[in-house]
Amino acid sequence: MTLTPVRPGAKAVQSLVDELRRTIEGDVDDSSLARALYSSDAANYRVVPGAVVRPRSREDVLTAVGAAREHGVPVTARGAGTSMAGNAVGPGLVLDFSRYLNRIVSLDPGARTAVVQPGVVLKDLQAACAPHGLRFGPDPASGSRCTLGGMIGNNACGAHAMSYGRTADNVLSLTWLTGTGDVVTASSGPGAIDAVPGLRGLADAHLALLRTEFGRFSRQVSGYALEHLLPESGRNVAAALVGTEGTCGVLLEATLRLVPRAESPALAVLGYPDLAAAADDVPRLLPFRPLALEGLETRLLDAVRRSKGPDAVPDLPGGGCLLLAEVPGDSPDDALDAARRLADAAATDETQVFPAGPESARLWRIREDGAGLAGRTEKDDQAWPGWEDSAVPPDRLGDYLRALRELMDSEGLTGMAYGHLGDGCVHLRIDFPLEHDGALMRRFLGRAAELVAAHGGSLSGEHGDGRARSELLPAIYSAEAIAVMAEFKALFDPEDFLNPGIVVRPAPLDAHLRRPRAAELTVTDGFAFADDGGSVTKAVHRCVGVGKCRADPRGEGGFMCPSFIATREEKDSTRGRARVLQEMLNGGVVRLGWRSPEVHDALDLCLSCKACATDCPTGIDMAAYKSQTLFEAYRGRIRPRSHYTLGRLPQWLRLAAPFAVLLNVAARAAPLRRAALAFMGADRRRSLPRLPLAPFRWDRAARRRAPAAAGAPRVLLWVDSFSDALDPAVPRDALEVLRAAGCDVEVAGSGACCGLTYISTGQLTAAKARLRRTLDVLMPHVRGGRTVVGLEPSCTATLRSDLTELLPDDPRAAELAGAVRTVAEFLTGIGWEPPRVGEKLLVQPHCHHYSVMGYGADRALLEAMGCDAEISAGCCGLAGNFGMEAGHYEVSGKIARGGILAKAAAAPDRALLADGFSCRTQVRDLAGLESRHLVQVLAQALRSRS
Repeated sequence: MTLTPVRPGAKAVQSLVDELRRTIEGDVDDSSLARALYSSDAANYRVVPGAVVRPRSREDVLTAVGAAREHGVPVTARGAGTSMAGNAVGPGLVLDFSRYLNRIVSLDPGARTAVVQPGVVLKDLQAACAPHGLRFGPDPASGSRCTLGGMIGNNACGAHAMSYGRTADNVLSLTWLTGTGDVVTASSGPGAIDAVPGLRGLADAHLALLRTEFGRFSRQVSGYALEHLLPESGRNVAAALVGTEGTCGVLLEATLRLVPRAESPALAVLGYPDLAAAADDVPRLLPFRPLALEGLETRLLDAVRRSKGPDAVPDLPGGGCLLLAEVPGDSPDDALDAARRLADAAATDETQVFPAGPESARLWRIREDGAGLAGRTEKDDQAWPGWEDSAVPPDRLGDYLRALRELMDSEGLTGMAYGHLGDGCVHLRIDFPLEHDGALMRRFLGRAAELVAAHGGSLSGEHGDGRARSELLPAIYSAEAIAVMAEFKALFDPEDFLNPGIVVRPAPLDAHLRRPRAAELTVTDGFAFADDGGSVTKAVHRCVGVGKCRADPRGEGGFMCPSFIATREEKDSTRGRARVLQEMLNGGVVRLGWRSPEVHDALDLCLSCKACATDCPTGIDMAAYKSQTLFEAYRGRIRPRSHYTLGRLPQWLRLAAPFAVLLNVAARAAPLRRAALAFMGADRRRSLPRLPLAPFRWDRAARRRAPAAAGAPRVLLWVDSFSDALDPAVPRDALEVLRAAGCDVEVAGSGACCGLTYISTGQLTAAKARLRRTLDVLMPHVRGGRTVVGLEPSCTATLRSDLTELLPDDPRAAELAGAVRTVAEFLTGIGWEPPRVGEKLLVQPHCHHYSVMGYGADRALLEAMGCDAEISAGCCGLAGNFGMEAGHYEVSGKIARGGILAKAAAAPDRALLADGFSCRTQVRDLAGLESRHLVQVLAQALRSRS
């Protein structure tokens, strides 16, 4: 047999691309940007494709795969790119099903079935099933963005597989395109096996082998699941094809089995000394028939507390590991009783039971973020997949975990573990020194494979083998079994052009590693990247590709990633941007460093909202990376016009103040307004803010310090450029509120500017100069005992976060950052009892407020005010200069219409509360809606009361 080369020639790829552009409706993209974006999935590997196709129809798929076969170009199918073993990267043509082929074809509640296209996201299917009291059983932690095609490719399981089964157990039939171009319907039953010529003969020739080496326990996902071809298994061809990782065909459509939803299950949380001790107790708890038994090392919870504060994690039992046992019941009370009985039977006194509700939901979200949280060690070093998915029979799990920890200790490796202990599957990321090479990883994985085989286990319990573990399959399978898998693949893909190098004839597990090829880059100016030792390379490699940025987080109160939510383009996700920056460091596809067009294209629609720094479990801060990129790219060069106008807005506002009347008249004349916006580099459809007749700094009476009682809380009110020059009513009301709270208030002198607009446009030298001046102005007051209270959330956040990153060598920076508070933080901190307001409010938190300070203090203050407050999630879409700049108007508006404007339309009886000047501008600009700052609501209530 002549096999297709693993890496096709450039001429073959170009010829294929030319043909596909003529013959299919879908997107065909061989640009360097697309190739960079799709060179990695959530694994350690980098394989640059020749081109990317996003098919719009089944016919597109048939044409593309057929043409690729004719041109000798390998094909790799891809969903959301969340595979952790290198299953979804390939050197030829990558088919991305997530963009267009994402329709739920039908849903039959009576038959409990659904027919889906491969690009359907699991969360969307669950949402469609929920009104009928149904769900798809398997639920991997990446369910908010992974696709059903990817789940079928990897035989995904998730936390509830122990009660509902794996994906293979919930697939009824597959419409399957083979490597020969045939479309077959793979199902089960006596005649199903005859749909593929030679398949019955293969199975019958190896019955004893299939019975002894395959399907030995539920989480044996490594290799092909050929046990499903046995007569006693119903000759289930569909189940046998689940988990083949795109090596045996391309999924066109799937019919799935649905199961009833468990309503209001309770959660028993059990504390143990370590993960192995929790695993030892699993057999004792299985008779209680829990829906899920999830283990979680408490070091992961510590990581959440470090990044999001102590209140991000509820009070929990003690110990080095928690076991989350979800228990069903006929009613919420029955579920709680069942959970208590399970807890009483556990071999631990550290127990707590939670009903269905916000506390248990928080714990499940932390568990879902495990892959990202475990991506950093306790020392905040990078940890990698590779051995993240091993599994053994549950009754052997405790011994296996102890032996695995001994193996890691012997190699000087560490990592934080979690996983599906009820099924014997453990997830673990390990701090392999991949910045150097893969030698230690190779040695460890070989020893770990022998260890898991000795415990009767599987290299993979749900993620598949991919490039990470396919080479290790001989550790758990005989040579005869390996040969049978090769024969199975050959029946579907005789030319070996579907995802080559996976499972059969595998590539070396240390080939094509991404991290060792990345050049080390340490910047000498700009951001310090202190959490990454000053290394840009380490910083951008925080992104491990789990793809949480591809999910719409607004239903759970999140904000990341607003531009991807609007465009659904991989380049506009946080992960996509990180991948392009990683490719910049690699230099193979993105070759011009900081000035590479691919880098600026990927960063163009980043709103610098900082939501990724909070919502991404790896703590990646794309706003800082974008700022540093602009700084490096335009250092000593002419900048875009908007950098000189919007990027230097504070100085222009100061100059414009004396001419407010004339400028306001000019702004009302449409031709003059459009001309001014075009000159600024802004979109002509935007409005110009109305300048007040006098900025706040001119109001000496308001600024005059009022007498206060002895021992009164001492405040330095810092009035930022936006509040001063564009909305002076806000600082006036702030003074009134702070004085009503009994504070000794002094207003900061002129010259205190956070430099935010300079930072967001990458003018970091100028930003640092302004921040040093700000330290000169504010620090004497701080050292005199005053707390700095900020009004504009983005400016306040800058002094809390970017200040120390830009001026790390100035000890005053950390001192000031620790003394800055929002209004709500300060007022709740001094125990002030606010006036009762009782309004119905729709609240739009500013992105930086949410990301840097958190919104907990504001929630508490609004509750104390008696407000019925609905908190909107997601960015408003303006984000400072972003939404003003030419080229961003459509995306900015789409973000707003999908978020705050939709909320406002659905709740017209609620008054809008928005502390951010950008947020207030956006709702006024796009919908004519007025909104208020928190201090304005408080001041109005104080005036009404008096």
